[in-house]
Amino acid sequence: MHPRSEGILESSLYVKHAATSARFYEKIFGFRVISDFGGRGCAMRAGAQQVLLLFTKGGSRSIPSPHDGEGELHLAFAIAASELGGWDTWLAENGIPVEERRTWELGGQSIYFRDPDRHLLELATPGVWSIR
Repeated sequence: MHPRSEGILESSLYVKHAATSARFYEKIFGFRVISDFGGRGCAMRAGAQQVLLLFTKGGSRSIPSPHDGEGELHLAFAIAASELGGWDTWLAENGIPVEERRTWELGGQSIYFRDPDRHLLELATPGVWSIR
């Protein structure tokens, strides 16, 4: 039998300006910085037990465990179905264009939009996956 995992603790995005991205995630999602890495980036509380790491592109190449990333990535954030309309309004009020809305086979709904670095963000209600 394999050892057990308790799920994903942290996810990373590589961004042009960590401070700009942190302000975006704080304003749009209410996430708070829990650790500042100076010019390298920061860690934000992104849920009860989740951390969103924002690293400045190229800023972590010389640390003991170097890493970096390129391209437009995707993250999905869980929301209650009752919050969907509020999110539509909130995104519009903040000038954030919605790229797509989708209803899935299990009845879940998703809203897709971009962050300042063009990472594709998704707000997903229960019913997008069979696990939720």
